[in-house]
Order: sequence, then C-alpha cells, then structure tokens
Amino acid sequence: MKAILNQLFEHQKLSADQAKEVLKKIADGAYNEAQVAAFISVYLMRSISVDELKGFREALLDLCIKVDVGDRQTIDVCGTGGDGKNTFNISTLSAFVIAGAGYQVTKHGNYGVSSLCGSSNVLEHLGLKFHNNVEGLIGQLDDCNICFLHAPLFHPAMKSVGPIRRQLGVKTFFNMLGPLVNPARPTHQMVGVFNLQLARMYKYLMEDSDTQYSILHAIDGYDEISLTGSVKVISKEEELLVTPSYFSKPRYLPQEIFGGETIDEAAQIFLKVLQNEGTQAQKDVVVSNAAVGVKLFNPQASMAACILEAETSIDSGEAYKCLQSSIEISQKY
Repeated sequence: MKAILNQLFEHQKLSADQAKEVLKKIADGAYNEAQVAAFISVYLMRSISVDELKGFREALLDLCIKVDVGDRQTIDVCGTGGDGKNTFNISTLSAFVIAGAGYQVTKHGNYGVSSLCGSSNVLEHLGLKFHNNVEGLIGQLDDCNICFLHAPLFHPAMKSVGPIRRQLGVKTFFNMLGPLVNPARPTHQMVGVFNLQLARMYKYLMEDSDTQYSILHAIDGYDEISLTGSVKVISKEEELLVTPSYFSKPRYLPQEIFGGETIDEAAQIFLKVLQNEGTQAQKDVVVSNAAVGVKLFNPQASMAACILEAETSIDSGEAYKCLQSSIEISQKY
C-alpha cells in the first residue's frame, strides 16, 4: 500500500489492473484502517479516473455473491447519493412504481452514508427483512415484480470498509460504485449521479455493454430528476437537457422534496406517496423518475405514455401492493 499511496500522492493515476488489485487486497484485509482511510481520502481531493473506476467495479463484481435471474429483463433504479440534498427516497419509490407498472426490478441499495436515510434504512424501518437467498429473491421478483439486494449481504468483502466510510461521513468513490455493481446484472439501468463529470464516466463504462441505460443529473446538483430545474438525461442513443415541462410537470422548490429529519419521517413520506396521499410535488417527482425507467423498456413510447403508466401504478394501488407483498414475503427468510 505504501507504494500505491506514494504513487497517488504524486498525482499519478492507477491503471484498471492496479485499482482492481488494491480493492481486492482491501477486501482481504491486507491493509490496516489508517492505510485504507488514506487511500479513500485521496479520492476526496482529486477526481477518480475512468480506469480506476473500471478496476474498482471489476473487483467488486468478481467478489460479490452473484444473483442469476436467468433471462428475465430487469431494471435497477439507483442513485450514487452524495448530492447533499436530503431529498426523500425518490429512487426507491420509483422502483416500486415501476414494479407496480408490471416491470421487474432488482433494486440494489444500502444504508445512508453521506445522507440521513438510504434505501435500506427506510425499507428496514417499514419491515422489509434483508436476505441473500437467491432462490427466495427470484421468488419475490416473480411474485411482486421487485426484490431488494441489500448491498452488504452481497458484497461481504467490503465489510471492513463500512466502518471507515461511516466514520468519514462524506461521499467517497464507493458512492460512485454502488449503481455499477448490482449482483443481478440488470438488463436495464436508471442511475442518478451527483455531477456531470461522473455522468460522462458512467456513459463511457456502460456504452460498450448490452445494458439499456439512462443516466440522470439535475443541473442544480441532484442525483435524480428533482423538477427543481433542468436535468441532463444521457442514454445510449442520445443526450437531452430537459426542463420539468418535458414531463408535463411544474417546477418545484427544493423544500417541497425535502426528506425529513428522521428515518421515521422519511418512512412516512414513503408510505404516503405509495398510498397516493403524498403532496403533488412528491408524486410528480416520483412519477417523472419512474417514467424514465418505464421508457427504457419501451423506447418507442412517448414520455406522456410512460408518465401515464407510472401515475396509474400509484393511482391503482399496484405500487403499494408491491411494497406490501415484498415485506410479507421477506419475513420468511
């Protein structure tokens, strides 16, 4: 590690192979906490390179517990976090709305590190039991169109890094990796990122794959469609800069999509949105994000049609049923 740290301190980049090797050694416990913290801290002071991100990704995918879903077409809806905006759980809600619309979702998530309430925090609070029984997860996927992959259960090699990340309490390159290392290898992916530089890196990493993707970044800093301003939408086919009117929605103020001060408050917002009792701003933001996911499965469909599918998922109660069923089935494991 000393040689690697010196290389980084001299402003040199790691090759993809070096990055892969270092992360595997971190997972093996080859370095002490101080060395790992120093390594992570380098990327708080300078940008990660595409090769470094690629190497870290390959290491985690090699080491994870695989979830083989066969020939099922699934989607992950996941943000990097780290935008510092403390919104309610928009990506996770969008995942249930997409599931309620009839599409299969393999949602990858974790506890909040740089935010109050990550997807795992809110779902655990609502009663979802996390497990890594692959047969059970596929059963959940087929029964209620969604299964939740709690990252620590599928990336046990990263157990030693968790406490260090929590102690640092700021976004690290692990925030960047989360959406890239889904153990189910989804065929479709909608991912939000906290800056445009990372959006470009994601496009570079994903454009040579068979994954159908949309990468989202709100120009005012959100890692999702916030409807507080314009948002960049990057797909394999095109790049768009769209305003809320693209989704036939008004522009909202940041405080209208605030996530609350506690996990319980976040969970109450979560339930109200799925029960169609949330505010119009909350519903519109979730519907807009979910519609982009729906469109990945139906590229020829108009955005208006995809918005309608997402709204119907909430209005009909199907999105809420997906949550209820997921919680009920998870209790068996």
